[in-house]
Amino acid sequence: MKILVTGALGFIGSHLTERLVRDGHEVVALDNMHTGNEANVAAVKNKIKILKMNSGDISKLEEKFDTIYHQGIYSSSPMYKENPHFTAKVIDEWISILEYTRKNNNKLIFASSSSLYNGNKPPHREDMEIKITDFYTEARYTMERLAILYHDLYGIKSIGLRYFSVYGPHEKSKGKYANLVSQFLWEMQAGHQPLLLGDGTQSRDFTYVDDVVEANLLALKYSKFGIFNVGTGKNVNLNQVVNLLNKKLGTNIQPKYEPNKIKNYVPHTLADTSKTKAELGFSAKTNLEKGIDLICR
Repeated sequence: MKILVTGALGFIGSHLTERLVRDGHEVVALDNMHTGNEANVAAVKNKIKILKMNSGDISKLEEKFDTIYHQGIYSSSPMYKENPHFTAKVIDEWISILEYTRKNNNKLIFASSSSLYNGNKPPHREDMEIKITDFYTEARYTMERLAILYHDLYGIKSIGLRYFSVYGPHEKSKGKYANLVSQFLWEMQAGHQPLLLGDGTQSRDFTYVDDVVEANLLALKYSKFGIFNVGTGKNVNLNQVVNLLNKKLGTNIQPKYEPNKIKNYVPHTLADTSKTKAELGFSAKTNLEKGIDLICR
């Protein structure tokens, strides 16, 4: 199968690209290099075609694809706070991809986010009312609404995956936008105290990147339109994350606490995974302790 992966040199996209190549697919990797790095795909670089361009430039391509994985979306709320225009850019590029799909009848799978559930009490279900809390969630929710519109108007059966706090290797190129697990690890490996906002009891459904890749591959076999949670169904608070890292590193570094002044801060995330399990057959296999073992290798 010929597959285009946008954001293919980034964190999640690079893992997906590597797995698709291993599974025998022909992969074209598209990335605008915002947080992408060719080092992330070093293992398969000689087996893929790399296009350094924006996702919205897909209309310029003469190639046709059986499937498009759209991972190349600005992926952190602080990015949008720093540049609200990312909101419009994300939406415009998504319309370009939807238009390409409408004309070429390819399969389309895209990354959404658990941040859409901000303001809702966990566990978080796909049928919950979405409350827009920042530019980031506005961009992602508009993407989902447009996916519904293109399904209703043109029959496009895209699949959106709402990722929950993804962590794993290849996050270095994300820098300050990396997952808290990775940021805490890097700080503690350097002998520094990890910074926790508030009292550290806020919790996340931390999801290892290989599980996210597996969900994307299962979506490849799904023939209907749908939005699905991709998480473990369990959450861990940030104090516990530091304790697990100390245990793995053999250290006793205590966190540094500062008041949380972020207005729209998400206190807790927890995926209800029943729909994803029933319809995609997905269940996460990697708990946080095992995931920390993997990223510390």
